[in-house]
Amino acid sequence: MITNRITIFAAAAGFLGMAGLAPAKEKGGSGMDSYTKGNQLFESKQYEQALEEFSRAIEANAKQPAFYENRGFAYIALEKGTEAAADFSKAIELTPKDERAYLGRTQASLLQKDYAQALADSSKAIELKPDNAIAYKFRGFAEIGLSQWDKAVADFTTANQKNPDDPQNYDRRAWANRNLKNYDAAVADYTTLIEKNPADTEALVRRGATYTSMTQYEKAVADYQAALKLKPDDYDTVQRLQYVQAALAAKNAPPPPTATPTPTPEKPGLITPLNIGIAIAVLIIIAIIGRLVTRGKPEETSSGRIR
Repeated sequence: MITNRITIFAAAAGFLGMAGLAPAKEKGGSGMDSYTKGNQLFESKQYEQALEEFSRAIEANAKQPAFYENRGFAYIALEKGTEAAADFSKAIELTPKDERAYLGRTQASLLQKDYAQALADSSKAIELKPDNAIAYKFRGFAEIGLSQWDKAVADFTTANQKNPDDPQNYDRRAWANRNLKNYDAAVADYTTLIEKNPADTEALVRRGATYTSMTQYEKAVADYQAALKLKPDDYDTVQRLQYVQAALAAKNAPPPPTATPTPTPEKPGLITPLNIGIAIAVLIIIAIIGRLVTRGKPEETSSGRIR
């Protein structure tokens, strides 16, 4: 079985790459130099250094929500969910209608596996900006965490309509459909991913696992073999291939020969040649004994007159 894992860092990187870092409302003022430098460091993936610069900016000006938001994103990049959540909460306090802050706290909550909070914050972000594809995707992540499979399918479908080039929308929708046993829909999404990127080994393996659930072992074998050509050292895929090959062999094995039951011998009846012979012998013996008993015995007459 393939384990479901939401890669939060990848999600955060996707969000920042598409939406950019939060802009400061004040173009000048204290803290702006550190803020600008922090943004540059963040874009070059120097997250620890970016964190320090954003902290300096906040020390200089604690009323700028962008300073907290961008430090929150740096915390997310470092997978520090608790610290990130605190910064985004402060940004929400300063700007209650900024959907970025809600999306940032959604990611922090996903890192902490606080799916209920992530669901609430992503829903608020959608309320503030209904056309934001990432908000639907993040809410889908939260719904997967809460095993709300139908809702997750709906949100990833919306996210996919708004941004059809995001592979996570297909992958996570497929996962939700697999949990609903909508295997054909899951296969369709994995197939789309493979068509977009034939070297996507994860999509091949996951489609193979879906075919296994459908007992379409031949197709599963083909997917696992294709994945192993791209990644020969993947031991998990080797094991999955061995399992499905064994299942296929068992499926195609001829049925065992039907055993012929051994007939139960019937009990002989009483009238048999042996029994008849014994009966005749007994009758003869009785007759002989009777003859011996009556030999020499005077014959009884009805009168003393000799006939």
